[in-house]
Amino acid sequence: MAREATATRLLNSSARNSYDPDIDIDWDAPVPDDKMYMPAEHVSLYGTALWERMTPEQRVTLSKHELASIIGTGLWFEIILMQMLARHAFRLDPRDPDARYALTEIGDETRHVLMFGRSLEAFGCPAYRPPAVIDALARVYKALAWGPHLFAPVLVAEETLDRFQRAAMIDESVQPLTRMVNRIHVTEEARHVRFAREEVARVFPRLSPAAKAYHQLMTALVSAAVVSVFISKDVYAAAGLDPEEAVPVARKNPHRHQHVRWMGEKIMGFLDDQGMVPWFTKPIYRAVHLL
Repeated sequence: MAREATATRLLNSSARNSYDPDIDIDWDAPVPDDKMYMPAEHVSLYGTALWERMTPEQRVTLSKHELASIIGTGLWFEIILMQMLARHAFRLDPRDPDARYALTEIGDETRHVLMFGRSLEAFGCPAYRPPAVIDALARVYKALAWGPHLFAPVLVAEETLDRFQRAAMIDESVQPLTRMVNRIHVTEEARHVRFAREEVARVFPRLSPAAKAYHQLMTALVSAAVVSVFISKDVYAAAGLDPEEAVPVARKNPHRHQHVRWMGEKIMGFLDDQGMVPWFTKPIYRAVHLL
């Protein structure tokens, strides 16, 4: 079967191309004070009058804390994903390559969470978390998610971050530690994306119209929630800015809106091709600038 063949290929790739962040990253290397933690054009205030008033030191600090917020959100979501993958594998025959790959992905995600946690420690940043209401809703989502609305929001989270990380890992103006963390994550997430895409493409067309509408709506709601919490409002105070001024500027920043659309361009195209972005979900995606 095509599903088993894909899982077998991904298992072989995992055996050949996996990292151990404890060994493959030099956690004791100095962190330069003058290098950005992400490309400047990816910072939420870039292109605004407030950005022009900021000192170079403030810009570096804001990039560090925004990256920490993105990492914190990614870490939070990957722990949710591990729990959902465990439930997915629980329903499968353990002899099935698909079950073995789901468990292998849990191992990858465990290493990623540990790597992200060590990154936050190395940067000297707090572990930013989504707001309490999003955290509470996520507990419901992870308990109930199955099929397309399990894998499709995961794709939105992973592929938006993937595009961001691919740009950062080749930018020599960015911190070396950031670049190495991104390189490891991008390499291993490519397998996870392939696995999730094929699950969506395999299962969604077989559903009834009512079930399709349910998965379409749930995917839009969960995807919008994840994208909306990438940048915590607390990052601005850490850079010496007034959050009351900075948060509205960031939310209204056209450059930021364009950047989010760019991050989501590939995955939104895929979901649209699969019939998962009907008319009634488009306002949800537009509200968070994925469309």
